[in-house]
Amino acid sequence: MKKRLFVALDLPESITARIESLCSGLPSARWITPEQLHLTLCFIGEVEGAAFHDIREELSHVITEPFSMRLDGMGFFPPRGKPRVVWVGVEKNEQLHLLHQKIYTCLTRAGVKLEKRKFAPHITIARLKNTPVSKVARYLEEYGLFCTEPFEVNNFRLYSSMLGRQGAVHNIEQEYGLL
Repeated sequence: MKKRLFVALDLPESITARIESLCSGLPSARWITPEQLHLTLCFIGEVEGAAFHDIREELSHVITEPFSMRLDGMGFFPPRGKPRVVWVGVEKNEQLHLLHQKIYTCLTRAGVKLEKRKFAPHITIARLKNTPVSKVARYLEEYGLFCTEPFEVNNFRLYSSMLGRQGAVHNIEQEYGLL
């Protein structure tokens, strides 16, 4: 059986509540539900059962200390053309990039083929369909300076994702503590 996998950081409830306050005011936006808000560290994609077990085991070898981070700013993807995603950004954080690099290296060593896209940490808060750029620009004028207080990152999780008509459903497959 195939599983669609990704590695992510979850957000504290207080931070999720702050993001929820941003989730209105854009026509044709499909807002991400609070329980699905996360910061993707690495998208793995579909894997077979044996590879899933190897990935789950390999990720247990990622060792790094807990760290603090905060969310800062907003934007949309793609940066040119018709907006498809609205996101909340992350203040520059070397420890977050180090964690991403350790996960990427660990999975690559285990034989997982990963995208070589530059890591751009963000939290997707909405998916857009035919939302005019002018409306997105106005939304970002109002909320673009969004930032949070720092929060602690003590773990990361391996998730499976099942795509459906109402969006993806995420299931926690394994949690890994930072030491």
